[in-house]
Amino acid sequence: MISTFARMTRFLQEKATPNIVIIYADDMGYGDLGIQNSESKIPTPYLDQLASEGMLFTDAHSSSGICSPSRYALLTGSYHWRRQHGIIDAFGKPFFNDTDITLPQVLKTKGYETACIGKWHLGWDWPFKNEPSGEVMQWGKMRKVYLPQDIDWSQPISGGPLDRGFDYYYGDGTINFPPYAWVENDRLPIKPNASMDIQNIGFSTKEGDWEFRPGPKVEGWNPYEVLPSLTDNAVEYINTRDPKEPFFLYLALPSPHAPIIPNDEFDGKSKAGAYGDFMVQTDWVAGQVIQAIKDKGLEENTIVIFSADNGPEGYAWKRAEDYGHFSMGDFRGLKRDVWEGGHHVPFIIKWPGKIKEGSVSQETISQIDLMATLAEIAGASLPENAAPDSYNLLPVLKSEPYPTPLREATVHNTYATKWGIRKGKWLYIDDSTGGHRPLPPSFKALKGYSDFKTAGLLFNMEEDPEQRVNLYLEHQEKVKELEALLQKYRESARSVPLKTKN
Repeated sequence: MISTFARMTRFLQEKATPNIVIIYADDMGYGDLGIQNSESKIPTPYLDQLASEGMLFTDAHSSSGICSPSRYALLTGSYHWRRQHGIIDAFGKPFFNDTDITLPQVLKTKGYETACIGKWHLGWDWPFKNEPSGEVMQWGKMRKVYLPQDIDWSQPISGGPLDRGFDYYYGDGTINFPPYAWVENDRLPIKPNASMDIQNIGFSTKEGDWEFRPGPKVEGWNPYEVLPSLTDNAVEYINTRDPKEPFFLYLALPSPHAPIIPNDEFDGKSKAGAYGDFMVQTDWVAGQVIQAIKDKGLEENTIVIFSADNGPEGYAWKRAEDYGHFSMGDFRGLKRDVWEGGHHVPFIIKWPGKIKEGSVSQETISQIDLMATLAEIAGASLPENAAPDSYNLLPVLKSEPYPTPLREATVHNTYATKWGIRKGKWLYIDDSTGGHRPLPPSFKALKGYSDFKTAGLLFNMEEDPEQRVNLYLEHQEKVKELEALLQKYRESARSVPLKTKN
């Protein structure tokens, strides 16, 4: 017979508001996750295990093919292009408006403690003393840059995570952008007292050497310490949580984005060069965070989500030729592209007792959908001006009946000049190519790709996920339908009907 205490314990566990942990990788391709690439040269045992304990989505997308826009979209439930297309440069203004409603703000209404650890890359309002007073030659031209004396480091930095609903922040902003210093909450514990010399950065990267931007740094700053420090901080944050209080942790990793700098203990752990080793370390970091949740006794009441901000960087072309590892999987395109490989990303959700272990969903979803989904799980109401493009994924997660496809359509976009829209099996691109830059001839030959000559592109993604057969001329009625829907979304304030949002 089940005791009264045991029944009460089980009841409280079932009713408890779940903790939420999002682990967000940087520039990780769909094919970098071992469980969905049988030819992978990179072992990812921790993430593979996470997928076996939760739901693996095979058709998940970031809002953009680049960094800052995808992060904004994830945290607001809004397509990035409703605000802007490009990334936030070093010392750039915030991506957000003060009227934006964010996921941590919504969760706080239900008592969540909220933390952001890692890469922010969504802008701050820096306390500048004056315009940049330095100059440096980079990429063939002289650039104005801030020197340490141009900024009042004694002042708090506004406009960042604490002003977007997070109670706590720890990170270095963006690993390859100044200032090269730690930020905790809205302060720099150690003030920059030197400048990054991009001609002599003071350490060796293990693949690529162009990523660092000039600007202020703390003397002795070492990027090899960043990922281990973020890991330790995330584990400590979990270890210090009160089990009776729900928390939301957004852990935004700087890896496997360049600079490619795996710590020495990971050298040679893959068969895909230094990038592969960095990806092994990224997998290991996820494993440490997941283990901390288990060790704290929080596993049964914690949702763990893993994804990435966009597809892999251009290094992936040479990696495929040199090592036979295709970071983009079977998809066409890379980071920045409207091609599938630019935004078709890994996506795993584990929720013990709610999501069937080892389940796989082929539903087309977007990271934007996390806003409506997690608000519903937390029992939070979304204001009418919040999450305008976010669909509630709960029926998919719980394997309940729902009208398919769940999303009416999904917009794919990176820059203002090129757009795509996916509805069901059909994908339309309003250009003769989905690429941002030409393919290297050797990689083009390796994959057997051909160029297209039509004004736009149309693909049947169920039959042709590699985007090789252009049906633009054969199905003009479908082209016109998708053109009209794309225009409607772009001109309207939202794409999700209010009644289906939350």
